[in-house]
Amino acid sequence: MGLIDFTEPFSSLINQGMVILDGAKMSKSKGNLVLFQEELNKYGADALRVGLAFAGPVEDDKDWADVSTTGAQKFLARAMRLSHEVASPVDVLFKDGNAVLRRGTHHLLAEAPGLIEQTKFNVLVARLMELVNLTRKTIDSGAGAADPAVREAVETVAVMLDLIAPHTAEEMWEALGHEPSVGLVTWRQADPALLVEDSVTAVVQVGGKVRAQLEVSAKISEAELEALARGDERVIRAIGDKEIVKVIVRAPKIVSFAVKG
Repeated sequence: MGLIDFTEPFSSLINQGMVILDGAKMSKSKGNLVLFQEELNKYGADALRVGLAFAGPVEDDKDWADVSTTGAQKFLARAMRLSHEVASPVDVLFKDGNAVLRRGTHHLLAEAPGLIEQTKFNVLVARLMELVNLTRKTIDSGAGAADPAVREAVETVAVMLDLIAPHTAEEMWEALGHEPSVGLVTWRQADPALLVEDSVTAVVQVGGKVRAQLEVSAKISEAELEALARGDERVIRAIGDKEIVKVIVRAPKIVSFAVKG
């Protein structure tokens, strides 16, 4: 239109959804309002931001009934506790840490930039919750808080949380023994070697119903997977004296037996 003499700093427009209440737009005249200041005083700004981000995609309307500030507050508290539990030194070598947790951390490092570019902040929060839960499980299952992978995971959570919950992220970063500010930290790059799955869970169906799940090599052949499924006791019981009329194998994910009789 010739109204500006510079290039606009964006190539597309995202219209943010509204926060509604009980399916209707909030209105002073109707009295259907959420007093955000009260929510801020009760739960804190970080919990409010995380709750809103987790409630759904940016472009969708969000009903306040679906915004769980209490759930967000509990998640942030779990993340904060982890930062105080980490027992390894700041300069520990991550490569010696728990392999399962390291894969979880690096899968998030690989996925998160794309989620942010696509404004899928709700998915990012979900992935952070998963990593926090995996870290908690790793500590409690025997690896302990001194495992290098625990520090790597918690530092990753802190750096990414800075996008949505900066106050919590800064406190976590300090508890982890680092100088402020976490907002100045460059994200780590995902290690491609840790993104390769060594094993996957194969599903075995008999007559359309799941009868077994098998932990198999990601490189298993179709013949090997079928043989493994045929030899599983649960599958043998499900087939019984029925006739197998068709077998569909999609290695390494699924084996399906069609039976009759």
